[in-house]
Amino acid sequence: MRMDRSSGPTAADLVASLSELELQRILRDGDEPHARRIAQAIVRDRREEPVITTSRLAALVASVKPRERRPGLNPATLTFQALRMEVNRELEGLENFVADAAGVLAPGGRMAVISFHGGEDRAIKNALRDLAGRCTCAADVLRCECGRPELVRILTKKPVRAGEREVAANPRSRSARLRAAERLPAGLAGMEGDVS
Repeated sequence: MRMDRSSGPTAADLVASLSELELQRILRDGDEPHARRIAQAIVRDRREEPVITTSRLAALVASVKPRERRPGLNPATLTFQALRMEVNRELEGLENFVADAAGVLAPGGRMAVISFHGGEDRAIKNALRDLAGRCTCAADVLRCECGRPELVRILTKKPVRAGEREVAANPRSRSARLRAAERLPAGLAGMEGDVS
């Protein structure tokens, strides 16, 4: 599952060592709706015998998960996806990519990013909000003091999804979500919305 096999923990390391709460977070980030139930089962079962094979983990997930609504989908698919994403730090890499891409845009340049599941979409949304100058001050501060600069203007308040005709022509597009932003001119950055 690791893109770089020379460093970092393996999926087996995560399953063997993480707390129930950490496993839940990872599984939720991978869009697993039964994250809590699966994390509890992993922690419970590894006390008796380590979960070191993919077949054992898949069987464990299948034993605690209700039947899949989509026939043919393995019940452990989202669990393995979540572990792969964590091992490779994919969401962190995606956030860094969005920031780097926005940084090289010319003023007025636009970028569009397509994601294929909720965890990726959340990472892109948060990265764009940060680039748009989202305040990071504590909730009890009356006036923003962080002075976060506005580098982009978000063009899509909500993700753009494929329509019925596109999904009929290209079934893989059903899970695609597109978000877009425009690089602000240097003179306008930080002054968006000011009326003089």
